Amino acid sequence: MINLTLTELDANASQFANQLSQLLSFTEHEDITVQQRVLEIIAHVRREGDQALLGYTQQFDHYTVNDAAQLELSPDCLQTAWQSLAEPQREALSVAAQRIRAYAEHQKLQDWYYTEADGTRLGQKITALERVGLYVPGGKAAYPSSVLMNAIPAKVAGVKHLVMVVPTPHGETNPLVLAAAHLAGVDQVFTIGGAQAIAALAYGTETIPAVAKIVGPGNIYVATAKKLVFGKVGIDMIAGPSEILIICDGKTNPDWIAMDLFSQAEHDEQAQAILISQDKSFLAAVKQSIAKLLPTMERADIIKTSLQQRGAFILVTDLAQAVTIANQIAPEHLELSVADPETLCAQIEHAGAIFLGRHTAEAVGDYCAGPNHVLPTSTTSRFSSPLGVYDFQKRSSIIHCSEEGAHQLGKIASRLARGEQLTAHARSAEYRIRD
Repeated sequence: MINLTLTELDANASQFANQLSQLLSFTEHEDITVQQRVLEIIAHVRREGDQALLGYTQQFDHYTVNDAAQLELSPDCLQTAWQSLAEPQREALSVAAQRIRAYAEHQKLQDWYYTEADGTRLGQKITALERVGLYVPGGKAAYPSSVLMNAIPAKVAGVKHLVMVVPTPHGETNPLVLAAAHLAGVDQVFTIGGAQAIAALAYGTETIPAVAKIVGPGNIYVATAKKLVFGKVGIDMIAGPSEILIICDGKTNPDWIAMDLFSQAEHDEQAQAILISQDKSFLAAVKQSIAKLLPTMERADIIKTSLQQRGAFILVTDLAQAVTIANQIAPEHLELSVADPETLCAQIEHAGAIFLGRHTAEAVGDYCAGPNHVLPTSTTSRFSSPLGVYDFQKRSSIIHCSEEGAHQLGKIASRLARGEQLTAHARSAEYRIRD
């Protein structure tokens, strides 16, 4: 049995507000050296294009390529990866893809218009982004679920060209990742990674096409590069460590709750797993389950560090108080493991994804439930949303004035423009005013 020290808080204690603030505080270390190195890489790629990519691929991935055209994987290569999978793997990917696509179809934005009494027509035109870049970690790491979650909404939105970049250390490709790219309809795949891949997608090279937006997870160099190219291109988000918050009324199997906490804590040592309950004896039971189950986990050391550094058990008076705290935390993942989750859900204001009931494990959301697993972290669910089809669509305003509308609106615009001393604006509108 592993000895584990957990932070245990009482929501009614006088110091709770400060304790909660300290628990939630996470500031990723701003490494000036990393930022400077990434700036150098971006500048080098902008200046030297393909030659810079070939050099960085040899330097960082220990993979020598003589011609940039060799960085691209053919559609046949992706199809071969798909066909090489065992049937259970193909079925799992297929079902997950179908569910993600079905959910995404409900998110599509549509054009809309209305006509005013004088015949003026106003509306909104929806257009898909023309080209999008998808970054996928590579090598021994396998994140086919991330490929599906990022690529499928883009394709449902109508993105014409989806470019995936994935590093291949020592030339090693991952069949699951490539199979997922085939299944999701990725148009081009290039075997590059790191900050240099982000720079190539943002500015383009002789071989890599420039894109309008970059999505997908990556390490600190990738995240820093995304920050630095934002403005030239759009980005999905800068995600922090994974988070899970569970509210439980004490009636769920404590082993289930312990494993749900593990499911996010195993991501990395900075991940955060918090349990809130009004039942003190249940919190103790979950603690016992953690001690019992932790030695059975392959990533036990990571889970232990995560739980000790950033995890917590919070005792509340009732579920209403639990909801108040949950809205303060604004978690990435929120499990409502209670008898009446619908009622509780109606009171939740801030969460990336909400999992209702005792039988809904957060893990199904990561892979195959349907909603996207790319979610806002670090309290950003207060103002942002999960990745979706709408992230790959843009909106254009439509204004079509009738003769009468131009007459009436022109008079209003003229008054406002002259009030701002913008004479050309005023006279432009006045030309359309009838004598």
